[in-house]
Order: sequence, then structure tokens, then C-alpha cells
Amino acid sequence: MHLKNASTQRKKYATILTFLTVPLSGFMTDIYLPSFPSMSENLQVSERSIQLTLTCFFLSYGFVQLFVGGLLDSIGRYRPVLISLVVLMISSLGIAFTEDVFVICVLRIVQGVGTSFIVVAKRAYFVDMYNDVKRKSFLSYFTIVWSCGPIIAPFLGGYLESLFSWEANFYFLAIYAAILFLGELFIGGETIRHFKKFNLKKTIMLYRVMLRNKGFLSGILILGLAYSVVMVFNIAGPFLVEHHFNFSPVIIGYCTLILGVSWMLGGIISKKLVRYSFNPKILYFTAFQLVLITVLIGLSGIYDNLVLLMSFAFIIHICSGFVFTNYFTNNMLFFPSSAGISGGLMGGMLYIITSISSYVISSSGEIASTFDMSLRYIFIAIPLAIVVFIAAEFRSRRLKKPLMNA
Repeated sequence: MHLKNASTQRKKYATILTFLTVPLSGFMTDIYLPSFPSMSENLQVSERSIQLTLTCFFLSYGFVQLFVGGLLDSIGRYRPVLISLVVLMISSLGIAFTEDVFVICVLRIVQGVGTSFIVVAKRAYFVDMYNDVKRKSFLSYFTIVWSCGPIIAPFLGGYLESLFSWEANFYFLAIYAAILFLGELFIGGETIRHFKKFNLKKTIMLYRVMLRNKGFLSGILILGLAYSVVMVFNIAGPFLVEHHFNFSPVIIGYCTLILGVSWMLGGIISKKLVRYSFNPKILYFTAFQLVLITVLIGLSGIYDNLVLLMSFAFIIHICSGFVFTNYFTNNMLFFPSSAGISGGLMGGMLYIITSISSYVISSSGEIASTFDMSLRYIFIAIPLAIVVFIAAEFRSRRLKKPLMNA
């Protein structure tokens, strides 16, 4: 059944279900973060090997999104979502039952593929179903709801690890996917009105057009780098909190919960400041983030404690969440007639950038103190600031052109 022909009540329930699905990617990446140290110990592998399981997910999740948008515009959104949810159920159970980190990496690649189909389809849902005004409103809420995954998942994962074991995280993911699958069966439906025959050559041409749009391309770079700032703690934080500061997985969960809340606050602040000029607010938050990290570097050379790290990281993540939300909404509106393709390209490149950043962070040497963490933050924040300032300059010039022509 096509949802545009459904009753108003069913559309409402389908939209609620979509918002419940949006945090899935956050759960897939963040729920087992507090279990990193115990997984390393129980599977008898290095910290870097466990961090690689997250990088594998990001890489496949990002790469597949480069192509899945055009495919979903061709075959529809509904059936691929159902199949992908079944894949997530089976692969999550497979990870829980294996003791081979190589198998986990392979299954995480599979999960990245399945999650990419779901997220791109659900991202395009709002473009398919709503007019311009409602679409912009829903998309601005998208990143706020999406951030619920990184908020709730590691907090829950810390308790699952403490009460049971690291495998419990993946049992939860299997159950979550099963619930969403049942919801899609009874509430969901197709959303795309006009199917477009998949044409690889045409898709590549569209990608070229999109990537030649400097505003769209710079937005993708900014999204990837803004999210990479968050990944600094996600990659290295669990080992630092447990091994250096000697806290339990539950405390790791609380730390990531706090930082997840800060990311969401960034999105909420972005929503509240939507009436203000785009460039000034973005430049202010980006510059403020750089100042904060610089101060953290100075203080961490004297004080090495978790309270200091979390206090600064909280505000740093607010700044990244603010920048991310603004650019996400802005980028989704560039090519509304090709929402699947543009959303797939944007999401794909975003996570490819994130996977590269996470690999660099995990390979950059031991992170055994607050000072080490602050250096990783500045490594990501400086490129982010450079791209933001270049994009702001380009945007200013573009806005001046109509006035000059007039």
C-alpha cells in the first residue's frame, strides 16, 4: 500500500515509526562502546582490533549510501527496509554467538550495508510525504531524534555489559530490529510516488552535478568533520575511562550519555536560532569550539581527570551538534527532486569521512590521558574550522551576486 493513499491516522503512525527508526544507526554504532575494553579482553585481541569493528561499520555504511539512493528511487523504499531489518536481526545474533573478531568485522560490514538502506529510505521519507514547509520542519527534527541513538545506546550498553556481558548489546539490537520489522509490516508502506529507472551512468552524472555544487560539497565535508569530533571520545573514551581513570562500563555509559545529550542540545539550539543569519551563527560556534579545545589542551597539561575532560567535551559536542544540524537541514534541501540520490551521496561521504577520521584516531598512538584526548580533538577541529570559514566566504559571495546584478 502507498502511504500517500493511507488514512491520516496511519500516516501519523508511519511518521512516528520513522522517527523510531531514525536512531537505529546510532544504536548500531554506540551501544557496544562501553564494552570495548571487555571485548578486547574476552576475545584476546588488541584495542585497535575492537576499534576496527566500528571503522568497518562506518566504511560500509558510508560506501553503500553512495549507490543506494539511486537504487531506492528505482525499486522503492518499503521492501528494501523490510529485508534490511531481517539482515540486522540475523547479523546481530551472529555477532553475539561468535568469538572471532574477524567474523565480527565481516558482520559489521554487513550491518553497515543493511543500515544504509534503512537510513537513506527513512531520510527520504519526509521529502516523499510532505510539502516544503512541513518537510523543512521535520528535517530539522531529524538530527535531534537521530541523536537519541548516541544518547540512549551507550548508557543502555553500559548496564547490559555490567549486568550480563558484551553479547547482550547485540541481542538487544536483534530485538530492536525485530520490533521495527513488525511495525513496518503493520503500519509502514511505500512512500515514493514516481519510480525512476536505475541508471548507473545517469546516477554518476547526477553525482557530478551535485559535487560541483560548492555549497553542497562543503556541507558534506563539514558534516563529516563535525561528526568526527564526536567520534574522538567514542573511539578512545571507553579505554581511557576504564583503563586510565579506573571506572566501570556503567560510568562509560554515563559519560557517553552526557555527551549524547550535549549533541542533542546542539540540535535544539540550532532549531531555536533558525531565524538568525546562517553564516554568523556557524562561524561563532566553530570559533568558540576551537577556543575551548585550546583551553583544554592548556589545562590538561596540569590537570588529568575525567571531570575536566567531560566538562569541556560537553560544550565541544554542543558546538559540533549545532553545526551538524544546520548543515544537515541545509544540504537536504539542495536537490529535493532527487532526495534519494542526494541523501545517499551526502550520508555516504559523511560516513566515509568519519571512517577515515576514526581510523586515524585509533592509529594515532596511545591515548592515555586528558592531554592525549585534547590533541585528538584539535586534530579534527582545525580542518573543520578551515572548511567552515571557506564555506562561509563562498556563501557570502553567492548571496552578494543577486544584489550586484540588481
